[in-house]
Amino acid sequence: MSKINEVWPNGIPAVGQTATRSRQVSAQDIQRFTDISGDRNPLHYDERAASGTRFGGIVVQGGVTSAILNAVVAEDLPGPGTVFLQVNWRFQAPVRPGDTITGEVTVSSVRADKPITELQTRVLLADGSVVLDGTAVCYTLPLGG
Repeated sequence: MSKINEVWPNGIPAVGQTATRSRQVSAQDIQRFTDISGDRNPLHYDERAASGTRFGGIVVQGGVTSAILNAVVAEDLPGPGTVFLQVNWRFQAPVRPGDTITGEVTVSSVRADKPITELQTRVLLADGSVVLDGTAVCYTLPLGG
């Protein structure tokens, strides 16, 4: 068995490889995130207060927006057993309840000696607008059966 097969038992990701995943965000997602985090910022609940801001209305928490990238990384690319080691994300625009978001990751580098990948990451609205972009470094743990 080659060293790469030992490090990457499910196959080494290729530079340029891309994966995406989409979902519609709901007001219930805001409530679930509040239950987990305690984030009760009026921007997420108070339509009158939120409408008077530069966002012009209710926005979902950044953690709800970025969570789709957790799913892409853990489920699709690099795949099961993968965790974030480092992220550098810029939130570019608001996401609102009812929006459909797509998380996208593209492999920018892979280490052959360790199961570490660097990814370009983005979250987009259905119209193609970028709401989050940046990079992530991931480690993929071997999962025993």
